[in-house]
Amino acid sequence: MSDIEIAQSANKIPILELAIKRLHVKEEHLIPYGKFKAKLSLTSIQRKPKSQQGRLILVSAMSPTPAGEGKTTTTVGLGDALNRLGHNTIICLREPSLGPCFGIKGGAAGGGYSQVVPMEDINLHFTGDFHAITSANNLLSALIDNHINHDNALDIDPRSITFKRVLDMNDRAVRDIVLGLGGAANGYPREGGFDITVASEIMAIFCLATSIKDLKIRLGKIVVAYSRKENKAITASDLNAQGAMAALLKDAINPNIVQTLENNIAFVHGGPFANIAHGCNTVTATETALGLADYVVTEAGFGADLGAEKFIDIKCRAADLKPQVVVLVATIRALKFHGAVDKEHLGKEDLEAINRGFVNLKQHYENITNEYGLPCIICINHFSEDTDAEVALLEELIQAIGGTSVLSKHWELGGEGAEKLAETVKDILDKGPYQHSYIYHTNLPLWEKINAIATKIYGASEVKAPVKIRKKLDELGEQFPDFPVCIAKTQMSFSSNPEARGAPKNHVLEISDAKVSAGAGFIVVIAGNMMTMPGLPKVPAAEKIDIDDEGNIVGLF
Repeated sequence: MSDIEIAQSANKIPILELAIKRLHVKEEHLIPYGKFKAKLSLTSIQRKPKSQQGRLILVSAMSPTPAGEGKTTTTVGLGDALNRLGHNTIICLREPSLGPCFGIKGGAAGGGYSQVVPMEDINLHFTGDFHAITSANNLLSALIDNHINHDNALDIDPRSITFKRVLDMNDRAVRDIVLGLGGAANGYPREGGFDITVASEIMAIFCLATSIKDLKIRLGKIVVAYSRKENKAITASDLNAQGAMAALLKDAINPNIVQTLENNIAFVHGGPFANIAHGCNTVTATETALGLADYVVTEAGFGADLGAEKFIDIKCRAADLKPQVVVLVATIRALKFHGAVDKEHLGKEDLEAINRGFVNLKQHYENITNEYGLPCIICINHFSEDTDAEVALLEELIQAIGGTSVLSKHWELGGEGAEKLAETVKDILDKGPYQHSYIYHTNLPLWEKINAIATKIYGASEVKAPVKIRKKLDELGEQFPDFPVCIAKTQMSFSSNPEARGAPKNHVLEISDAKVSAGAGFIVVIAGNMMTMPGLPKVPAAEKIDIDDEGNIVGLF
C-alpha cells in the first residue's frame, strides 16, 4: 500500500484518551482539534529540573538525494521500537510545510509503517500553526507599510526594510516584487518580496520561545528596517506590533499531540527547512517531552551539516539541551548519488559508486564524533531495491572507520524493524552521560563563527564575501556580538554548490547576504545563491494529489 493508504487504514486511538493514559495529564489541559489531534496547554506544563529529565536522542542524516533519506521515518521507527522494548519514549517532529508537500519531496509525517497520523491532516493544514505564523508575519509587514503611508513618524527608510512577507508555498514568482503600485491610495511604492513561511523569523521565534511572555519579548525585538537620518534600527515594538502578533500565535504556541501507527505519543510542533532556517521542532515540545518521558527522539535536518549543526549550536545553546547520542541516517541510494550516479539510476546495484560516495557519510560521522564529541550510530535505512552486496559493502566501510552500523527495516516493519537499532541506542546511552561540544564560542567575531562552521563542518578552506557584504557582517557582529550564526546553504552538498557531491575539500564558501533575526537571537548568513523562497519542479507533486467523492485525500506521500 502507499503511505497514505497505510495511514488511512491505521487503528487510531482517540487522542484525548491516549494522552491522558500515556502522558498522565488532566483532560482540562488538553485542547482537542477533532478526534485525533490535540494541543497541550503551555500553561499546564511543569518543567522538570535538568537532572530529572529524560535522555535526548538526535536523528540526523547524510547529505540527501532530492527525495530525502527517511530521517522522519527513522525517528518514528526508533521511537516505536524503544516503546516496544518497554521504554517510555516520546518522539518530537517538525511540522511539514506545504511547499515540499506540493513540490518534489512530499510530506514529512514519516513513511511506510513508521508514520505519525492522521497523516493527511499533519501534512496539510494540521492545527493551523503555520497559518497563524504566516498571519503574524504579514500583519507586521502591513503595519510597516501602513506606518510609512501615514506620515512615517519613525523616519523609516523604505529602501532599508529587511522584513519580508511570507507564504507557505513554493512560489518563485513572488521572490522579488514591487509593492504599492496604483497611486497614493495604495501606499508608498517600494521593492519587496516573499519568503516561504518556514524561513520567517516568526517561525524561528515560535520554535525558540518558552512562554507567552518570552514570545512577546522576542517578537518586539524583530528588526524590520532602519531610519533615514540616524540609521537607527526600527523594531516591531517601535510599531507596537508585538501584542497583536502574539495574539495571533496564542493557540499555535501550545505543542501539538498526535500518535504513531503503533499508538505512541508524538509531539509535532515547529518548523522544518534546516537549509534556510534552523530547522528544529520547538523548544516547548522538546522540553515538555523530556519532562514526561525517559527517552525523547527528535530530528534535525536535512543533512547533519545543517540540521545537527543548528540543533546543537543554536537550539541546544539557547535552551541548554544536552543530546546524548546521534543516529545518523544513511541510505544506499544516497551513497550512490554522492558517488556521481544520476538519480534515475539509483535503483541499480553499483558497488563502485558506494565506495566513491562513502566520503560524504564519513565526513558527517567524523563531524559528529570529533567536532561535537557525541557517540554516533549509523542507521542504514533499508530500501527494497538495496542488494545484499551493497549493504555488506557499506557495513564494511563503516566498520573500517570505527563506526557502529545497524540495518533497520522500520519502513517495512514499523517498530519491530528498528528493535536492533533501539537496543544499540540504549546500550550507548547506558554508558553515558555524554557532554557535547560547540563548533564555536559566541564571544568570537561573527566572521570567525562563520569560518569555524565552514572549515570544521563543511570542509571549506576559506570564506569569502563581497566588500559590501563583509562590511554588513562586521556591522551586525558589532551590534549583536553574542549571537550564534544560522547559515542558509544548499542541503545537497557540504559546499555552497549543489552540484558538488561527495565531500568536497578546500572549497570556498561564498557569502552572498546576511541579516539579523534579533528576536530569534541569531544572525542569518546566506551562502551562495540559496533561495529563501523555493520554486516548484517541472512536475510538482500537486499534480498527483486529489480528493475523491467521499472526501478522502489521495496521492499524498
